[in-house]
Amino acid sequence: MKTLKIGDKLPHFECVNENEEIINSNQLIGKKLIVFFYPRANTPGCTAEACNLSENYKTLVDLGYNIIGISCDKPKSQKNFSIKYGFQYPLLADVNKKLVNLFGVWGPKKFKGKEYDGIHRMTFIFNEKGIVTRVIDKVKTKDHTNQILNE
Repeated sequence: MKTLKIGDKLPHFECVNENEEIINSNQLIGKKLIVFFYPRANTPGCTAEACNLSENYKTLVDLGYNIIGISCDKPKSQKNFSIKYGFQYPLLADVNKKLVNLFGVWGPKKFKGKEYDGIHRMTFIFNEKGIVTRVIDKVKTKDHTNQILNE
């Protein structure tokens, strides 16, 4: 797994969001950006993380951040997840696994003694020029906003 690191540029990509609208990475330059990857919509840890960011959305936006969540769920699953919890930020549906590979978050995982490939829960913080300023690989799902702002 070759993960983006501090100093790397935001990779160029196009991906559909929960409304099946195309989001282009060029649209994201100019503001600070939080890109968080989560394994699967509507699972306990992913819900806790996404809700924590949503509950603090205004604070993050007031500090100049855009927020984007990404998983390999289909747009319909992303939309249901977004509607259920009232997220104010887009969720990208990376069904072809292009973004998880571009960012380097797809790789071997272990759960209950079984090994499989999947998304590693990670968050990337970019500056206004699209340069990685932080990588969080040990995400605290229930306190992720504080982790982003204070560590």
